[in-house]
Amino acid sequence: MELSINRSTKAIKNVLRHFTKACIFIYILFFALPLLSQGKIIESQSFDSKILGKPVKFSIYLPEDYDYSQRSYPVLYLLHGYTDDETAWVQFGEVGRIADEAIQSGEVAPMIIVMPDAGVSFYLNGYNQKQGYEDMFFNELIPTIEKKYRIRSKKEFRAISGLSMGGYGTLIYGLKHPEMFAAAAPLSAAVFTDEEAYRNLKNNVVGLTNIFGPLVNDSLPDYFKQNSPLYLVKTMPKEKIESVRWYIDCGDKDFLIAGNCYLHLAMRERDIKHEFRVRGGEHNWTYWRTALPEVLKFISASFHR
Repeated sequence: MELSINRSTKAIKNVLRHFTKACIFIYILFFALPLLSQGKIIESQSFDSKILGKPVKFSIYLPEDYDYSQRSYPVLYLLHGYTDDETAWVQFGEVGRIADEAIQSGEVAPMIIVMPDAGVSFYLNGYNQKQGYEDMFFNELIPTIEKKYRIRSKKEFRAISGLSMGGYGTLIYGLKHPEMFAAAAPLSAAVFTDEEAYRNLKNNVVGLTNIFGPLVNDSLPDYFKQNSPLYLVKTMPKEKIESVRWYIDCGDKDFLIAGNCYLHLAMRERDIKHEFRVRGGEHNWTYWRTALPEVLKFISASFHR
């Protein structure tokens, strides 16, 4: 009898051991493996810019299959806002998590995301040509990124997006360099009406006179007009503007909503194709984190045209 009980106990223990192994396997299969399917973010890399005469930092998101595939990827340049840097979208925008989830859902194609540091340059050269950021972006940054990483280097596979000052940079780069981008998605962009620009330049708000120059005979400087999204949308050839797909998003309580609405109306007046979104929200990271998934979907669809 005792021998029979011992055999039964051993049998139960074996069953429990196999059951435990099966549970561990199922856990790994359904819960642990998805956690391992994550892209890689490398923060604050740099290269030496001859144009700026100093190192330029950038952070980069690489999709989870980058290290073991041989493929080349489309690329999104994601621009930060005023006073932020190349780490902002990583730390506050949660770009890694959002991109991972979007790609794993199948709604977004795997892509590389580049987040460069721009200081407070507004992504321009500046009226006195002392900073040269725009020249650096196109003549140094993009070639450096495309040489170092496996990137599909044609317009059809390159996009740009950004928030606030970076939203302004997105608009300016998409409008002034339409041959470079398949899509542009400005978020809460710093678009100023003439009245706002006059007031901001007169009071040198956030140092804007360092970028656009001071008022000239109490009028807006030419450099501002040359780099105003509103002026460019009204004067550029329509076919050039429409060679880029546009997605514009701004919160209804954002202090920059007026300029974004005027931009939308200017595009409507010329029947320029674009998508315009006004959602409930303010000028903050909560809003931009909720905007990014839709931006990635829009951009991914642009890559597949």
